[in-house]
Amino acid sequence: MNTIKKPLIPVIMILGSLIVGFLITSVIYTTTGFSVFGSAPRATVPVQEAENIEITMLAYRVLEYIRDDDFVSLSHVVHPEYGVVLSPYATIDLTTDRRFTADETAVLDSDTTVYVWGVFNGSGEPIKLTPAEYFEEFVPAAEHLDASLIGINQVVRSGNALENLTGIFPTASFVDFHIPGKESSDGPDWRSLRLAFEEFDGYYKLIAIVYNKWSI
Repeated sequence: MNTIKKPLIPVIMILGSLIVGFLITSVIYTTTGFSVFGSAPRATVPVQEAENIEITMLAYRVLEYIRDDDFVSLSHVVHPEYGVVLSPYATIDLTTDRRFTADETAVLDSDTTVYVWGVFNGSGEPIKLTPAEYFEEFVPAAEHLDASLIGINQVVRSGNALENLTGIFPTASFVDFHIPGKESSDGPDWRSLRLAFEEFDGYYKLIAIVYNKWSI
């Protein structure tokens, strides 16, 4: 099942999971091409398990880079040929959404340019923000690091907007960090942050960051 809900489990199971996680992590490369515990060979595990483990670990790492304003590290994960698209809503529009190369991503934290990032839902007014302002409003990484629901290659919840991530990037794998509404799971304050990756030279590289929340 691709939608994962964080359960409450006994301490002994937590310890067991940590041990298993340590063993798994010690043999899996990051997308920059190095093992977190050295240059050990890449592990051989079932394809689906390998994808789920690696994509999930990488997605959390990307959120940590963004939370920490570490755009140099983030740039190492960005697709070196395509770059990364940032979409403020579920419907990706390559004619209006911003796309940054890896080199451009590395300096986004110091970029004070006011870009147009698309248009606001409802008003249709252009979204004019600096990169710092955009990431604060449309890439709330710190909040979504604590997301209670995670969809792997599966959209956890949709609104009225067209979901076209897999149409735009049909070969991509993605992780959906979803925060349900406070009043109910489908309350109007739900939101999702999705990170999409494509393989490049044997490693997953970030190609899209898509924000989605309830809209009329």
